[in-house]
Amino acid sequence: MSSIIQVKHLSKEFGDIKAVNDLSFEVPAGQVYGFLGQNGAGKSTTIRMLLTLITPTAGSIEIFGMDLHHHRKEILRQTGAMIEKPDLYKYLTALENLRIFALMSGIKVTEKILMDQLAMVGLAERAKSKVKTFSQGMKQRLGIAVALVHDPKLIILDEPTNGLDPQGIADIRKLILHLSGDLGKTLVVSSHLLGEMELIADNMLIIDRGRKVVEGKKEALLNPEKVQVEIITDDKERALAVLKETAWRKNMVSSANGTVLLEISKADIPELNRELTEKGINIFSLRPKHTLEDFFLSLTKN
Repeated sequence: MSSIIQVKHLSKEFGDIKAVNDLSFEVPAGQVYGFLGQNGAGKSTTIRMLLTLITPTAGSIEIFGMDLHHHRKEILRQTGAMIEKPDLYKYLTALENLRIFALMSGIKVTEKILMDQLAMVGLAERAKSKVKTFSQGMKQRLGIAVALVHDPKLIILDEPTNGLDPQGIADIRKLILHLSGDLGKTLVVSSHLLGEMELIADNMLIIDRGRKVVEGKKEALLNPEKVQVEIITDDKERALAVLKETAWRKNMVSSANGTVLLEISKADIPELNRELTEKGINIFSLRPKHTLEDFFLSLTKN
C-alpha cells in the first residue's frame, strides 16, 4: 500500500527543549492513522510541522510523494485540517461560514455542494442558524466540514473530540469512519481518548517525549492471541520466586504494586492459573490485558 505521508528523522527544538526528537513514520493511503501520546509528547508540534505552521529543526516531510518544503502550496491544496477547537465566525450562519472558507481556499462551489457538506456532518437542518447557537459538538462537526470544503485527499484532525459529550464523540467517530471507509480519504487523527482510537484507527503511532515508541497496524499491536496477563496475589514476592523457578520466567514482563505481568498466549491462561494454585499461590485476580489503554500505558509509563 502506498504512503500519503513519509516523515524521516523529524526534530523540533524550542531553545533547550526537544519537543520532537528524531521522529520517523509513514501514513498509508486511505486509512485512519491514530496519533497517540500523553500531553506534551509532541503530537501537536508534529501536526503543526505537517501543516507548515512551524518549521522543523531537522528532518524531512514528504506528502503525496512531494517534499513539503518545496511543494507547500500544491500539498496544502489537497490537505484539510482542524487543530483542536475550530476558528469559526460565530455571528454568521453555518452556510455562510462554509462559503467564506471556500472563497479563502480559492475555490468556487455551488450552494448545493455546501449543503451536501453540511448534510455529511449532520448540520443540514442548521445551515442557516448562527454558529453562536451551536453546541461544542456542532462546532466541531462544522469545523470538519470547513476542513473538507475543498475536497482534500488528506485530512488531519488534532483532538477532534475535545470537550464533547458521549453523543458528540459518537457523531465524530461515525463521520471519521464514513470519510475513510466510504469516501476513501486518508485521515491522521490525534486523540487522548484511547477507547475511541481503538474503534476507528487502522494504524497507530505512539510517541513519548518526542520520540516514536511504536508504530504499526492495530491488529498487530493489540493481537488478542498474545496478551499481557495481570496476576494479583497476596504474596507478590513468593509468586515471583515460584515463577522464576518455572518455564513461565521467560514470559515475565514486569511486577509492581502487588501485580505481576506475563506475556503469554491466551490459551495458556488456564495452565498458568492451575500451576500457581497447585504451588499454593493465592490468586485474587488473573485477567488478560490487551486494550489500547493497557498497551499505551505499558509503553509510556514513567
